[in-house]
Amino acid sequence: MGWVLLILGLALWTAAHFFKRLMPEQRAAMGDAGKGVVAVGIVLGLVLMILGYRWTDYVHVWSPPAFLTHVNNTLMILAFWVYGSSMAKGAKVWPANKIRHPQLTAVKIWALAHLLVNGDLAAIVLFGGLLAWAVGEVILINRADPDWTPPGTAGTATKVRLLVITVVLYGAVAAIHIWLGYWPFPS
Repeated sequence: MGWVLLILGLALWTAAHFFKRLMPEQRAAMGDAGKGVVAVGIVLGLVLMILGYRWTDYVHVWSPPAFLTHVNNTLMILAFWVYGSSMAKGAKVWPANKIRHPQLTAVKIWALAHLLVNGDLAAIVLFGGLLAWAVGEVILINRADPDWTPPGTAGTATKVRLLVITVVLYGAVAAIHIWLGYWPFPS
């Protein structure tokens, strides 16, 4: 049952996100009600992915070397920074002032980091599927709207604020992993 939920969740997540890009007329015809439909699809997809991942049987594929835990943790700090870099209004912090899709880039970093430290089939399906979704999303957005103008660069106060937020989020997510029974640090 776990595998069905995991794959169904990935499919629903992807379909809900791609709907606007692949079927723009149908999405536009739904008006504001379409936002709710898409939001329900995304949340339901997320819930199914989480339950499916938790309920799959462990299928060993490879044994990640211990040093990749350090790589994962470094990439996770970078992922939080990259995601947060786009959140300021107006001028942005690096890399959001240089790249068009910092939030999707952060998802790609997050997925890659988790692929490096998880050697089971369910993790490969989950994180590999989300990495593929993020790559596809960037391609679809760029095709639909090829023009992009980089924003200005934010000042020091915004950078310091982002640094604090990144460290706090990293600590909170590490605590959640520990609470769920996954030790995210080298043993």
